[in-house]
Amino acid sequence: MNKFVINDEYGYQNYKILNKVFKTTLKLEKVNNAFFSVVLVDEDTIHKINKEYRNKDSVTDVISFAFEDNDKRVYNKTRILGEIYICIPRMKEQAKAFGHSETRELAFLGVHGLLHLLGYDHMNKEDETVMFAKQELVLNEYSETKRGD
Repeated sequence: MNKFVINDEYGYQNYKILNKVFKTTLKLEKVNNAFFSVVLVDEDTIHKINKEYRNKDSVTDVISFAFEDNDKRVYNKTRILGEIYICIPRMKEQAKAFGHSETRELAFLGVHGLLHLLGYDHMNKEDETVMFAKQELVLNEYSETKRGD
């Protein structure tokens, strides 16, 4: 059984879609017995994290810390995947800029972050194609996350 914890430090409260897209992503990737956490934060918090851990002095939308990058972390037969930080103000800005709902943008950032925890990346065109196809596959499962919503 997979488990994830969502810590809403921002106070957004409208994050039910994350439960759906995380479950779908984990099923698609055939992941069982895994745990990860998600923290919804403000711009100051994600800016500090980005600067401290990525040496980037800017606000970003999502940051993932994949614990399995170095080795497989397994405790009590459960994989410990890592942490995802999502910046809610940036998510809102992007939803407006891209012309779709906050629900879709939040779902996109959640799936994107989880795929990073599972080892996917988009550093080159080939990897980006694979990762983004998986994101769209998950997002298209839910009418509230389809493009143009």
